[in-house]
Amino acid sequence: MRSLSSQLHLDHSSTDLSILLNCLAVACKDIASRLQQGAMAGVLGSAGEENVQGETQKKLDVIANDILKDYLQDSGVVRALASEEEEDIVECSKLGNYLVSFDPLDGSSNIDINSMVGTIFSIYETTAGGDISSQDFLQPGRNQVAAGYVLYGPSVMLVLTTGNGVKMYTLDQRIGEFMLTQEQVSIAADTKEFAINMSNQRHWAEPMQRYIGDLLAGQDGPRGKNFNMRWVAAMVADVHRILCRGGLFTYPWDQREPEKPGKLRLMYEANPMGMLIEQAGGKAYTDQGPILDIQPSHIHQRVPVILGAANEVDACLGYHLAP
Repeated sequence: MRSLSSQLHLDHSSTDLSILLNCLAVACKDIASRLQQGAMAGVLGSAGEENVQGETQKKLDVIANDILKDYLQDSGVVRALASEEEEDIVECSKLGNYLVSFDPLDGSSNIDINSMVGTIFSIYETTAGGDISSQDFLQPGRNQVAAGYVLYGPSVMLVLTTGNGVKMYTLDQRIGEFMLTQEQVSIAADTKEFAINMSNQRHWAEPMQRYIGDLLAGQDGPRGKNFNMRWVAAMVADVHRILCRGGLFTYPWDQREPEKPGKLRLMYEANPMGMLIEQAGGKAYTDQGPILDIQPSHIHQRVPVILGAANEVDACLGYHLAP
């Protein structure tokens, strides 16, 4: 098995990108060690404050955010960063060539029940030599040079793309290194498994209501086959399942907040996961078009998400396009 550093060298990644990816890996090892200590380290529970999204922060949301900021600011290759937990961007090194967006701890509501959570990141190049602002981050997902996540589960896994397929690495706790354990991840085009938060069904648009209704009708319904539903309530875990064994994940638009077209953040969740899914042969869409083609309007923009097995994504979109 090859280490992350060795594989990046074989992939001919630039020196600065290799430095950045290794820096993210080290930061996530630090986060993993805090998670493993749990209640013994006093890191569980609420921090008693809300983030820019209006959500109650967990203590580990804040800790993970600070860890990533510290490592990225010290890397020397990052021009600026944007975090789901920060209202505005954070400047790093004026000599840095990269912009990094991240969700420091996706699924943090699962922390206190010892369930899976993860760190999601997205990397862009920048040509900004002088002042930098949030406008520099507003690039379509197609511009990403790398994207990935670290899943903190029974094993700690790094899932990464640099634009040439998806690779999975597992943290070898004995030597403290991420080792390559799957070289080319591929998502089957067809599936019988889907992930969605069914408690929101009454709020969905009518096409999504019909689509899920037909899945639930099973073999006797119009789809003619039985489907299983899985839901972890952490995007990073639900997407990891799709990359491992296929399926479809969707967090659709609902009518409760028309001014917010979706739940998930474009920059911190949808774009990096969309790149991973496409690189593994799947599709990543909103109900309007490909996620990676969206021109962002602000760094905390939200979008609906439909991603996973290519043929099943097409089937779902067909309900939205039907007259």
